[in-house]
Amino acid sequence: MMGRDAILIILSLLVFGAVTVCSADGLRATSGLRQNFYRTSCPQAELLASRITRNRAQSNSALSAKLLRMHFHDCFVRGCDASILLDSVGDTQAEKDTIPNQSLSGYDVIDEIKTELEKVCPGVVSCADILALAARDAVSFQFNRPLWVVLTGRRDGNVSLASDIDANIPSPFSDFNTLLQLFSNKGLDVHDLVVLSGGHTIGVAHCATFSKRLYNFNGTDGSDPSLDPKYAEFLKTQCPNPFDPATTVEMDPQSSLKFDTSYFNILLQNKGLFQSDAALLQNEQSARIVRQLTIPNAFFAKFAIAMKKMGAIEVLTGDAGQIRKNCHVVNP
Repeated sequence: MMGRDAILIILSLLVFGAVTVCSADGLRATSGLRQNFYRTSCPQAELLASRITRNRAQSNSALSAKLLRMHFHDCFVRGCDASILLDSVGDTQAEKDTIPNQSLSGYDVIDEIKTELEKVCPGVVSCADILALAARDAVSFQFNRPLWVVLTGRRDGNVSLASDIDANIPSPFSDFNTLLQLFSNKGLDVHDLVVLSGGHTIGVAHCATFSKRLYNFNGTDGSDPSLDPKYAEFLKTQCPNPFDPATTVEMDPQSSLKFDTSYFNILLQNKGLFQSDAALLQNEQSARIVRQLTIPNAFFAKFAIAMKKMGAIEVLTGDAGQIRKNCHVVNP
């Protein structure tokens, strides 16, 4: 039997949060985040955010990819604290103004939600929670039901630095080991890496993010051998050398507006657009996961779990951070 001292130690650990508790789906319960966090403080928060997001998604089919990408880029730098929304101040360049983030869009949707919530519940709902909810609702729009649970209770960060980007945001040129290390740094594993890469089933990419695979790849005077030759030739017609920096190509050919398992099917056909996509087939374990995720029910279930984990990365809760009045600037 357990001694009295041991019992007291365990109780104290539980009280002070040193022990994490796993729920039925294997996720660690995150202190401060829970379902319906605003149930009493702002009961209409999630419904209002959902209504605005759905209305915007109805008129802008590309919105789901935009908000999902913004949420991802936010969580991977300083955690899910809406630091991606902060504007640069003076000589201090913010995250949003770096090259990987300059193509982000959808800020106006977050601003609209924040403006409306400030009217009914001033100073209550964080920009970080708004972004997490909007990303979920934009992706879920085509299904008429939420695809994953968004726990709320995040608070907003006070810092946004361009210098944080390179060491945290995965690059489209990353190899498998680099990707896995970046995800591991955030408490995510190889399953999360592959599942969250499935977000590339929606959206487009600029030629600059993959053109190196088409011309003189690694000094070979040819295309990346891991890329399907016919697909490479097609991409060359879209992104000639030199290419127009404004040109974009579907990340998931002919299915870039539909959230589905097509991404994993094209990966197995060697038609992943980025080097980071192709890298998922260069590891035995991740390649096996790719094959498993071609089944829709498997992908949707795993994506829900992975998004819940990602949404809890380094969150600020309790008295940490602040609730910004304007998502673009820190409160005075």
